[in-house]
Amino acid sequence: MRLCVAGLLLFAAAIAPLAGQDVRPRDVRETAKGGSAAIPKLQELLKNPDRTVRLEAVKQITEIGTVRSLDPLILATQDNDSEVQIMATDGLVNFYLPGYVKTGIGASLRKVGGSIKGRFTDTNDQVIDPYVQVRPEVIEALGKLARGGGNMDTRANAARALGILRGKAAVADLVEAARSKNAEVIYEALIALQKIRDQSAAPRISFLLHDFDVKVQVAAVETTGLLQNKESLPDLIEVLNRSREAKVKRAALVAIAMLPAETSRPIYAQYINDKDDRLRAAAAEGYARLRNPSDLPMLEKCWQDETKPQPRLSLAFAQVMLGKTEVSEMSPLQFLINNLNSVSYKGEAFPFLVELAREDGVRRSLYAPMQSGTKDEKIGLARVLARSGDKESIPALQKISDDPDNEVAQEGLRALRAVQARN
Repeated sequence: MRLCVAGLLLFAAAIAPLAGQDVRPRDVRETAKGGSAAIPKLQELLKNPDRTVRLEAVKQITEIGTVRSLDPLILATQDNDSEVQIMATDGLVNFYLPGYVKTGIGASLRKVGGSIKGRFTDTNDQVIDPYVQVRPEVIEALGKLARGGGNMDTRANAARALGILRGKAAVADLVEAARSKNAEVIYEALIALQKIRDQSAAPRISFLLHDFDVKVQVAAVETTGLLQNKESLPDLIEVLNRSREAKVKRAALVAIAMLPAETSRPIYAQYINDKDDRLRAAAAEGYARLRNPSDLPMLEKCWQDETKPQPRLSLAFAQVMLGKTEVSEMSPLQFLINNLNSVSYKGEAFPFLVELAREDGVRRSLYAPMQSGTKDEKIGLARVLARSGDKESIPALQKISDDPDNEVAQEGLRALRAVQARN
């Protein structure tokens, strides 16, 4: 009998800190030492009236990082405190993209319970691999936050998370977020839609093409091009002609170039020799997607005469698109591959190669340089094939997955998994 009473007393002592209001963050950390088995107790702490305790509970659940962490983190997105919502959001992303909590907006919390120190930046290119499957409940929870989280930071953070997780099921929530009056929320929603690439969303964000905020307007223009909204072509031309902002004009011409139409040929002719490097580049991309072989001699001459890197990349892209698919020392395709080594321009070369590699001839031309190129070229081309490869690409990716350089091999393996999942 005494043993039973003693046992009950010990049990009561163990759970008392969890149920009471005098729990401290250090108590949460102590509880978390139990690992995955401690998650039920940590989930109970999400009900604690002290927000610092709830924040610490979210942090510890995230760090445990097993599949059992997902349900408590989803629950934490419903908290009435915006910082708890932000940390729960980052925790959900971190499960699918390990390390994200070190870079997400939650990482800018000075300390548990502190205020947000940093803010959103334009560096927003993270996205999970195509073969990663996200639980529908996660996307649903983040969609609710994007639509109506505790504050605008929470909503913007949730929108960013949906883009990273390719949350297609939350497109309607992102469109609703894009109708908010907060520029940061609108911007993050637009970038998320770019990553998800659901073309059905394009007509629903066209009203933002004339937004007064330049950052939002540029993002809306870019999204319109990427989502292939051909009905917005007249609006894009109007933006190009009327805007006095260089960033907006450049984005408009790039978007027009993504929506190939012979009626746009005079626009490309107008800007192919413009004094602005980026406008010349965009005009070359427009000619590329018209795919008219008669344009090739003119593009070759422009490439020979061009001295600036960005328009040269676009002119190289155009020539390959029009049939110059050989890989040789001075060829346009080799020029694009070479720029995968450039810190400044690999971000320009990569999407061109992804688009070009959708063509069988170009894709086959990439297999050899992927095996013999520099480390950065091998990694870059593996990533290109991860997006544009087909069944025929599998042997080349299997080979590079055994590369002596571990980073190259890992990238080859990721690309291999992506292609296999798609095929």
